[in-house]
Amino acid sequence: MRSTSCHLSNILGGFWPITAAAVLAVVGFVNCGGGGAATGTLNSQPTNPVGFYATQYEKTPTVTAMTAMGRVLFLDTALSSSGRMSCASCHDPAHAMGPANSLSVQLGGPQLQDAGNRAAPSLKYLQTLPAFTEHYFGSEGNDSEDQGPTGGLTWDGRFIQPHEQAKAPLLSPVEMANADSRDVVAKLRDSPSAAQFRQTYGDHVLDAGNEQLAWNGLLLALEVFQQSPADFYPYSSKYDAWLRKQVALSGSEQRGLALFNDPKRGNCAQCHVSAIQSGAFPQFTDYGLIALGVPRNAAIPSNANPANVDLGLCGPLRTDLQSHPEYCGRFKTPTLRNVAVKKSYFHNGVLHRLEDVIRFYSERDVHPEKFYPRKADGSVDKFNDLPAAYRGNLGTTAPFDQPERSQPLFTGAEIADLLAFLSTLTDGYTTP
Repeated sequence: MRSTSCHLSNILGGFWPITAAAVLAVVGFVNCGGGGAATGTLNSQPTNPVGFYATQYEKTPTVTAMTAMGRVLFLDTALSSSGRMSCASCHDPAHAMGPANSLSVQLGGPQLQDAGNRAAPSLKYLQTLPAFTEHYFGSEGNDSEDQGPTGGLTWDGRFIQPHEQAKAPLLSPVEMANADSRDVVAKLRDSPSAAQFRQTYGDHVLDAGNEQLAWNGLLLALEVFQQSPADFYPYSSKYDAWLRKQVALSGSEQRGLALFNDPKRGNCAQCHVSAIQSGAFPQFTDYGLIALGVPRNAAIPSNANPANVDLGLCGPLRTDLQSHPEYCGRFKTPTLRNVAVKKSYFHNGVLHRLEDVIRFYSERDVHPEKFYPRKADGSVDKFNDLPAAYRGNLGTTAPFDQPERSQPLFTGAEIADLLAFLSTLTDGYTTP
């Protein structure tokens, strides 16, 4: 099982409360103003410091200040070209840091009319995500077994740290659509967030010539905010309360959990780890990248072009592994925490009900016609979003690739039990 972490919170000694002293020691901030405000500008500072965490600021920011700053920036629509889009537009705090709507892909760009290519994932429970590696050897179970491509942020794992991931939507032409980092800083300079930004990093951080400094500060604040336990990993679901022995699961929830864990039935815990490991509550993902062969989504505008194929780990958005055909079709295994409040599922948002997702796992190989279109000759065009050359990459562990099975994996009653269990993973449960 995958349990290694590389994020800021873990670099700083674990993902429970991050101390200001730890941040200052690791990130390498120094006071440039003798403990007070500097009297001059910082144009003499390196415009591209060696290492993001080596950036020196005029004022030493505390974790509390950076968390508060990051929260404000996360909600600031002024940082987008449209003036109407923020990080929270796709990662709504009221919807488990995922989209509030049921669109397969979100709309962005200068007029909020440009569709993305992938579903917006939740940003919750990413604090123990390991850095991407092609060969992962976990610390749980058989640590001599190569578990393959694992880790990294986004659906294809191409980013290591949250501040690297945060650049993407700020600069993407179909999201916040800024021309470059200077464009973002110019908007920040004129935004309602500017005063607090100066209070956090120093009076001159937004001065002309300090654009790189301000850009780094913006990204760092977003990263530190995303390490806030209360906002991003509260472990406040009914399942967490059950693990703490504070509450009992209902009969239906218990049956759903048993199906979820049973390697001969759902086998869901193979990838969506459900047990406490090394004293840590489960994330409900093993961080691996796997090919499921989900149906092509005709609702994504770019899919009107048959040549447009999203191959995940081997491109087109990720470019460093394009010479590895064995990785084509693989996408990140997301956490199932808060899965019951989602309104679109899989990397392309092709399904919109959790019940349909369960049925896909239950019936993909026995009733593919329920999920895939038919060809002109009447045959089912199974795996129609994955070219035939890459179908050997499809995952073969249960519940898939069981030729002896001719009936759906789950009955209607069992699906109801699984739904009941998965609903216990929603944050915000109040213990009676």
